[in-house]
Amino acid sequence: MNSKKIKKPFLGYGLGLRTDHYEEILSSDPPIDWFEIISENYMVEGGRQLYHLDRIKEKYPIVMHGVSLSIGSTDPLNMDYLKELKKLESRVNPEWISDHLCWTSLGGHNSHDLLPLPYNQETLKHVSERIKQVQDYLGRQILIENASSYLTYKASDMTEWDFISEIADEADCLLLFDVNNIYVSGFNHNFDPKEYIDRINPERVWQIHLAGHENNGDYIIDTHDHPVIDEVWQLYQYTIEKMGPVSTMIERDDHIPPLDELITELEKARKLGEGAC
Repeated sequence: MNSKKIKKPFLGYGLGLRTDHYEEILSSDPPIDWFEIISENYMVEGGRQLYHLDRIKEKYPIVMHGVSLSIGSTDPLNMDYLKELKKLESRVNPEWISDHLCWTSLGGHNSHDLLPLPYNQETLKHVSERIKQVQDYLGRQILIENASSYLTYKASDMTEWDFISEIADEADCLLLFDVNNIYVSGFNHNFDPKEYIDRINPERVWQIHLAGHENNGDYIIDTHDHPVIDEVWQLYQYTIEKMGPVSTMIERDDHIPPLDELITELEKARKLGEGAC
């Protein structure tokens, strides 16, 4: 794909679209700037999910976020999956499409986990080439998200932030910057999250995720079932001060509260974002 430099859009402050909130969103037009959908939830032929998505996308910008691209796998790219992804893209006309820097499948079996990669030149070349293939097929740049991790590889010979930065440059892709994941991985692997943030090119970062997690004392698991903690809010403010305005959203995938509670949390992101810029 021959990409040309595009000015980074700013959508404002959004939420992950969840079934619990469909009816309230449509009936009350809440003060949310945009929604992110989990692509796989809508890669279906019909039903309630697509019915509501079609109505909501008439009112709000939508971005697509996947969990099954498995960009780091040694399996061949799943062209059936990409075909369905492109079909959904045509229906939704999203602002952008994203997935994770990880692998999920091996031998055609989907683990449904976002598994970490070794950070070295061999992996970097492999992943970059696969991102280029996906971008060529979709005819657009995609966003790649830093995933949280709970182990490291002896084969790694570079930092995660150098790895993801070089992939973005080599593949000419964009980044979905998950601030909570940086905090989680920094805690688990004993690195300074601010050093990570400092080494990322702000021009590549088109979206930010904020979420809660489960702290188990010696390690943290990225669960998306709690409010954002103060330390992650502070890291978000630091990120925005470094990068300028970035489209930001709150993720909640379990223990989903009433929509008003998420909007209150989102307004904190808006206040911090506007104050830092």
